[in-house]
Amino acid sequence: MSTQTQLSIDTNAVIELSRSKQEPEWMTALRTEGLALANSLELPTLEKTRIDRWSISSYGSYKTQTPLTSLESLPEVAQGLTNSDNLIVQRNSGVVYSQVSEELKKQGVIFTDLETAIRDHADLVKPYFMKAIEANENQLTALHAALWNGGIFIYVPKDVRVEVPLQALFVTDDAEATFAPHVLIVAEQFSSVSYVDNFVSSLSGAELVQNGIVEVFAKPGSRVSYASVHNFEESVTDLTYRRAILDNDASIAWVVGEMNYGNTLSDTTSILKGKGSDSDAKIICVGTHEQKLNLTTRAVHWGKASTSDMITRAVMRDSATAIINGITKIEKGAQGCNGQQTEKVLMLSPKARGDANPILLIDEDDVKAGHAASVGQVNAEQVHYLMSRGITKEEAQRLIIYGFLAPVVSEIPIKSVEEQLQSLVERKLGQ
Repeated sequence: MSTQTQLSIDTNAVIELSRSKQEPEWMTALRTEGLALANSLELPTLEKTRIDRWSISSYGSYKTQTPLTSLESLPEVAQGLTNSDNLIVQRNSGVVYSQVSEELKKQGVIFTDLETAIRDHADLVKPYFMKAIEANENQLTALHAALWNGGIFIYVPKDVRVEVPLQALFVTDDAEATFAPHVLIVAEQFSSVSYVDNFVSSLSGAELVQNGIVEVFAKPGSRVSYASVHNFEESVTDLTYRRAILDNDASIAWVVGEMNYGNTLSDTTSILKGKGSDSDAKIICVGTHEQKLNLTTRAVHWGKASTSDMITRAVMRDSATAIINGITKIEKGAQGCNGQQTEKVLMLSPKARGDANPILLIDEDDVKAGHAASVGQVNAEQVHYLMSRGITKEEAQRLIIYGFLAPVVSEIPIKSVEEQLQSLVERKLGQ
């Protein structure tokens, strides 16, 4: 059942804000069109999830942010999350800190906030912005096109290999400030780059919607690694769409930790357009209390001999609900491709609910495709075996759960972020 919500966002205010930030006319027009579409389009239809019953109206308004003189000025929840010589921090509606190494600049790599990129590198941004994910897809994408702020732009020239991960930190601590980051990555032919970001909040119970979009364009032979950890408190509704367009022999590696405490919509999609392209997606989440999660991982095969692998692990406790969707779509003409997916949900409470929905949509004969899905409790035989080795029951269960999530946690490219994700898992499971 599709639904529509009434919006109270002033078109004139959107236009005036765009012009006050000296955005080009094409961006002002895109924002205006996005708002018009948002007033006519419906919310996305999600599997077994009534998103219209979520709190999705608290968008706030744009607030100019004061630049940080030191990272120590960030809220406590954001302390200790930065560990890179190449770092950008967005706080609420705007970027407040940017540090880019000279070595990166000498390579011709552009790593900056998106608002600056639109002014200084419009020729590189315009062909890609809201092209992988279009404004007219649903009300949420249209709203993002109208209200996005801050954001990240990464451009890697042909043949350039970025050896160190680039990092971004997104912090919201003002519920009255719009928080809608947009991440845009363009990797030219035979280039490679790793990017990691963290999303955190400190709102003391005030409601807010995070409406974010990620677009990745991987040109022939390029390699992109994208890792993201979301850790919003219960009062934040997190709505995030991620999408990569892969050319011939290009690859994307997604690693996503959905560690929020509030309701979460997460859609991570790879469009395997080119021959020999490859997508590897690993997603984990831990659901607690009354939390509702709808996580979709999708691979759409157009290119011949393209490959995709999707692994989703969910641990549910208390009365949390998770709908886990894995979708492999193989289009006509995509001969020789291989699409595999696995969704597993571990239940720690009789009141928790987890649905694993593997979906294969195949329009070509000469392909390989497979899926595995399971929903169950901690294996009693495994617990008994560990207890026979002198380990307590509680510790045995904890070790099994950590092993269950390890295929994703261990893939984070920055050690401190991997440790942070492990710490978040322990915190959510220990409550």
